[in-house]
Amino acid sequence: MNRELVMRAGLVILAATAFCIGVASRPVLAQARQSVWDGVYTDAQADRGKGQYGQHCAVCHGAALEGNGESPPLVGQFIPDWAGTTLADLYDKIETTMPLNAPGTLRPAIAADILAYLLQANGFPAGANELATAQDALNAISFDAHKPKPPAARGKSR
Repeated sequence: MNRELVMRAGLVILAATAFCIGVASRPVLAQARQSVWDGVYTDAQADRGKGQYGQHCAVCHGAALEGNGESPPLVGQFIPDWAGTTLADLYDKIETTMPLNAPGTLRPAIAADILAYLLQANGFPAGANELATAQDALNAISFDAHKPKPPAARGKSR
């Protein structure tokens, strides 16, 4: 009987600990989500990306990212087309389907640099850390067409 009581107490403690860990980690998970407005690339990375863009992308998308009729522009209308996705989606498009004449040949670092340049060219702010190439890191960054309101302003109504 004592052994059964000890086992039940151990299970209760284990379940309570798991519950507390789950509840305590929720704010951390919510804070891990980023937006393109949070400065997810560096200026140096975008500068490298500009050079890579000129070498691999400009022939189709234009030197000023304006498109050419067959290839879409990468500024302006580009933003709403990707709104609601994550940077992983856009990164995958660049890495696996570009350049058109040699799809899938861009190294991951080059694809990330080009993506950083596209973010810069579209007015998204730079930050302190370079854009990663890891899928989970890119999935955690939402492509928001409009700058999100600060958390305090979201709850207020007028």
